[in-house]
Amino acid sequence: MKKNMGTADKSVRVALAIAVAALYYFDVIEGTLAYVLMAFAIVFLLTSFISFCPLYTLIGVDTCKRK
Repeated sequence: MKKNMGTADKSVRVALAIAVAALYYFDVIEGTLAYVLMAFAIVFLLTSFISFCPLYTLIGVDTCKRK
């Protein structure tokens, strides 16, 4: 698995995941929408921690700067 996510991309994903978690915690979102958004937040966190997004490989995007 070759890394294909840059630092800015990972930061945005983590920020979005935190925002969704906060919305859920404060009962702004609830029901099915909350479960779907929390699933996306979990995927965002996982892909950020491993610096690899499978969708990026399918569409040919690479935001990782290489030396």
